[in-house]
Amino acid sequence: MLEQLSDLYLTYQSTLGYIGINALLALSVYVSLSCGQLALGSAGFAALGAYAGALATMKADLPFPLALLLSALLPALVAVPLGLPVLRLKGVFLAIATIGFGEVVRLGLVNWEYVNGAQGIVAIPQKASIWMISLAVAVTLYVLSRVRGSKWGFALEAIREDEPAARTMGIPSTRYKLAMLVLGAALAGLAGGLEAHFTFMVAPNGFGFSRVVDMLVFAVVGGAQLFWGPVVGAGFLTVLPEVLREVAPLVGIEPGPLRMLVNGLVLLLVILYLPAGLVSLPRRLRERRAAP
Repeated sequence: MLEQLSDLYLTYQSTLGYIGINALLALSVYVSLSCGQLALGSAGFAALGAYAGALATMKADLPFPLALLLSALLPALVAVPLGLPVLRLKGVFLAIATIGFGEVVRLGLVNWEYVNGAQGIVAIPQKASIWMISLAVAVTLYVLSRVRGSKWGFALEAIREDEPAARTMGIPSTRYKLAMLVLGAALAGLAGGLEAHFTFMVAPNGFGFSRVVDMLVFAVVGGAQLFWGPVVGAGFLTVLPEVLREVAPLVGIEPGPLRMLVNGLVLLLVILYLPAGLVSLPRRLRERRAAP
């Protein structure tokens, strides 16, 4: 039994790692959504963190913990001057502005010869392990659980529901929104640093617009109203391609198109029937059982 579990772990080790990395990226989107801000610059922040961590390890020969600290710190510092102007925007305009920031970062890396341009950095030492990624997710969930129900949590909820009313109550909404943007940037940068040291390489095209969409879908499918919802969404949608890879030959469809079809169908069904995400499914089932 233990030998079978060991073989199963070795087979799906990379999948487990990506579940944790995707969970961190989904949580980076969630922290901005928690105060009603659709900020979608996490891909750009993750790229900054990935490159900063890789260069710190390979060029500066820094210890891995310091490299991870730099991966989280650099995007957080960049988020401060970015957030002051863009957080004046709302809704789709904020989303477009932050997506534009991510594209600026990506194109800047594509044209930066020091990091091999579009080819990226390869042969990065594999210093990140499953337990490190799991620990990062666990610590993040613990911090967010402490925020929920605290003064900060109530302030964020008030800003999300009605920002003008929150301001009249004396809540400094700009300060809270900027703090959440900085926290989301740090989480995305940490995820980028872990990914770079888990997959041996980092390239600009890995942080494009499609990656932003994936992060948002993780949060929406899992549930953006609870702090652990994005983790559920990331886990479900990361494991789903592995299942579809086995199913694709049986239905005569290539795994790529089948994955896109099923992902779109899952997103549509969740939006229509589970607006609060997969985490609300047990409650909905209990309500249906209790209904006369």
